[in-house]
Amino acid sequence: MDTYVYNDGTTKDLMSLSGTIPIMFNDTSYNIPVCLWIEETYPQTAPICYVRPTQEMMLIKGNYISGNGEILLPYLEEWQNGECDLTSLIQVMAATFGDFPPVCIQPNPEPEQASCGLQFHTQTDGLSKTDGSSYLYLVGEDGQPLHQANETNC
Repeated sequence: MDTYVYNDGTTKDLMSLSGTIPIMFNDTSYNIPVCLWIEETYPQTAPICYVRPTQEMMLIKGNYISGNGEILLPYLEEWQNGECDLTSLIQVMAATFGDFPPVCIQPNPEPEQASCGLQFHTQTDGLSKTDGSSYLYLVGEDGQPLHQANETNC
């Protein structure tokens, strides 16, 4: 149980399920941190779901992720009691996030401005963490990491 703050500022103690969802992107496995808030009306109503990036990660806003990390999937919007459940929801998230990753690694400083693209790096390229985990960051046309200040230029 934890305190959830609604958009209007009201708070309520709700069940909070936090963890990671494994996804496949470019034939590599990644773990996406999420939090699912379960209201008293569950399973009649869908959980409220968020991507919760770590400090090393940056949220990628898109069709399925709002600016504050809320997950906006059709499965959640069309939630049907008796037809939808948490297991299926997580499967839908894994499939969707495999096509549209919701996070990337915070970009490293780069002196020049350049256009950006997403690149995933794995242990074999010498750029991964020593624990063997994989990560994503933004790079310019020259293959170098971008300054965070350059994000608006991408």
